Amino acid sequence: MKVSELMTRDVRLIEPTQTIREAARLMADLDAGILPVRDGDRLVGMITDRDIAIRAVAQGRGPDTPIREAMTDEVLYCFEDDDTDAVERNMADIKVRRLPVLNRDKRLVGIISLGDLAMKDKAAKVGAAMAGISQPGGQHSQSGALHS
Repeated sequence: MKVSELMTRDVRLIEPTQTIREAARLMADLDAGILPVRDGDRLVGMITDRDIAIRAVAQGRGPDTPIREAMTDEVLYCFEDDDTDAVERNMADIKVRRLPVLNRDKRLVGIISLGDLAMKDKAAKVGAAMAGISQPGGQHSQSGALHS
């Protein structure tokens, strides 16, 4: 099965110059925990509710802090024509629960999450991916260390 068959297509983006308050408000409106960050027509990062909590609030930064100061700027992604089994394994290896989905022109076309992957009736594989993701470390680790 291809990622394009399971991904969420309606993706809202935010700019790195906007504030973490704006990001949090948009996340609340969308009931989402992650937003892709764009600069013009380029995907330049991702901001999560966890980034806001750990990289901003916990460090004493206020709600007017620009997103660029809390976002993850190493963008990990998959392609819409990638096989979902390979993406599940990759998500476990890199310890993420969601990935932006790009087309071959490297334009954002969606987001794939473990929840999306669970919908394809392979709970055992998603469970294995979640077990890998749940190991300490990863991009949004409280230690701040990045692990690939």
